[in-house]
Amino acid sequence: MKVKKGVFKDPAEGKVYKTVKLGNQVWMAENLNQSKYRNGDPISNIQDDSEWGNNTSGAWCYYNNEAENEKKYGKLYNWHAVNDPRGLAPEGWHIPSDAEWKELEMFLGMIPRVAESSGWRGNDEGCMLKETGTNHWKAPNECATNESGFTALPGGYRDVSGDFFVNTYSGYWWTSSEFQPDFSWYRTLYYTNNKIHRKRGYVGDGFSVRCIQD
Repeated sequence: MKVKKGVFKDPAEGKVYKTVKLGNQVWMAENLNQSKYRNGDPISNIQDDSEWGNNTSGAWCYYNNEAENEKKYGKLYNWHAVNDPRGLAPEGWHIPSDAEWKELEMFLGMIPRVAESSGWRGNDEGCMLKETGTNHWKAPNECATNESGFTALPGGYRDVSGDFFVNTYSGYWWTSSEFQPDFSWYRTLYYTNNKIHRKRGYVGDGFSVRCIQD
């Protein structure tokens, strides 16, 4: 697999992100870590559990509300932030749609019929996305090769009750595609699974975000 790596520096917040070109797509090879929308408005950092659960606008947090998780995993965002018209992604980038995730999966070898399905799909496409080793992933981090250069990390998630789950075990990433009111598509990778999970998540949950170049 030919992998072309690069970097992108966001002029607004000064954050530097590794990037990787996969097929016709250029992805960030790190989880998003923005604290402001594209227009400069701040995104709410909500730590309180009940406030997180009752919130209906864009918000972010660190896993377990611990700032040391920022450098490892970036931020967790609810889908309200993903969908905000002010733009969560930096200029020149956007949050990938469900279709754009499928394009990535098919580039890695998933057949179209399988890409259209839900649940755990494919063969070893998840292995190609996961960071190797157990510095971040829980052992055994089965089959991880990261041959794509995507370097997927197990940032866990925050549910609508405010509780945090499965950091080091699993990574969750929003798409920009709404399934129905209050639910949107996302992807999951797991430390003992070589496939990619496609499912619908509640918009109040907090997941990681990857961006794709316009």
